[in-house]
Amino acid sequence: MTQTPTRPEGLSAYIAVTAAYWSFMLTDGALRMLVLLHFHTLGFSPVQLAYLFVLYEIAGIVTNLCAGWIAARFGLTATLYAGLGLQVVALLALAQLDPAWAIGASVAYVMVVQGASGVAKDLAKMSSKSAVKVLAPSEDGGLFRWVALLTGSKNAVKGLGFLLGAALLATLGFVWAVLGMAAILAVILIAVLIFMPAGLPKGRKGAKFSEVFSKSSNVNRLSAARVFLFGARDVWFVVGIPIYFYAVLSDGTVSGNRTAFFMIGTFMAVWIILYGFVQAAAPRLLRASTRAEGDLVRAAKGWAWALATIPALLTAAALAADGPQTWLTAVLVAGLLIFGGVFAVNSALHSYLILAFSKAERVTMDVGFYYMANAGGRLLGTVLSGLTYQIGGLPLMLGTATLMVAGAAIAAGFLQPEAKDQAI
Repeated sequence: MTQTPTRPEGLSAYIAVTAAYWSFMLTDGALRMLVLLHFHTLGFSPVQLAYLFVLYEIAGIVTNLCAGWIAARFGLTATLYAGLGLQVVALLALAQLDPAWAIGASVAYVMVVQGASGVAKDLAKMSSKSAVKVLAPSEDGGLFRWVALLTGSKNAVKGLGFLLGAALLATLGFVWAVLGMAAILAVILIAVLIFMPAGLPKGRKGAKFSEVFSKSSNVNRLSAARVFLFGARDVWFVVGIPIYFYAVLSDGTVSGNRTAFFMIGTFMAVWIILYGFVQAAAPRLLRASTRAEGDLVRAAKGWAWALATIPALLTAAALAADGPQTWLTAVLVAGLLIFGGVFAVNSALHSYLILAFSKAERVTMDVGFYYMANAGGRLLGTVLSGLTYQIGGLPLMLGTATLMVAGAAIAAGFLQPEAKDQAI
């Protein structure tokens, strides 16, 4: 099955899918910040905070493995609607958390709810990313441009979600913030159900679950690189850096806590938004429309090694500071923002290459397998984020990130240009 130039109904479907994905990721980013900051103020340790997100990532691994087959069997719209609907249910369930519960019960309950949210996120993500392969125009690097736009804009919206979550926690409180997001997402789901145009695959009854596991060496190698790349980000992003900033910024008073919430949420939002803008601009930065696919395959290795130097330098700075310092906080902010820009180019290259390596007739399965690896990396990074920060503080956490980026670079070095090495 070959790609054809985009049709008006294809563009309409792409816009609808993108709008639905934006709505979902806004609540996803807000929910992560709400949960992290709310439970930190309740006295949860870094490791306990990491536990809250573990089932979220485990659910992503299982969901991506199954969602590719489900979409191939029942159609992309079915998995997209299921993702949005399940997120509404997860938000409503989280609002039922009772502050009087013991910490163990609270952790278990939030883990289960976060697990449901993880299933929802990966159903929506797999559906949206796979839709690009089907709908994107084939000429002038259209595939890279469309996937970069979808992914970059999604991350910018998710960044706004981090800021929204911190702001809602400081103003409305945990329960009303969660209920408000559930109501808004429910309205979006109803609108998408009513107005979604034609253009997405309806599924095929003969799709077998065994087809999920890719026989393409490039897909498998790229998936391995993805494990290390996203593990390297989440090892500092999920728990360590927000908790470090909270320790530096909060003075223990109510107003001080609120100020810390806003500042942490703002940093996380700016990081994700920058990441999203650079990711959307990656085709232009890489001059993708005039370069052969093989050239972009080889570029993935170089960009990964460039990324590895940044956490290595930050590790050295953390060792030199030997504890919280004003100059160290400034260096971390600047360094992690630079990391975000270079990370965005790496991520955009990966997102393009998985679609380039996939065959149209099995795109949902290859994308599902690839995002299963992505979720595996996030799970590894999430666990290590709380563990390394609690054991060794910033130096161990950032040093671990350095090693994981190096792993991504090594895996990307084994990628091989496909036989159709031509300008995209």
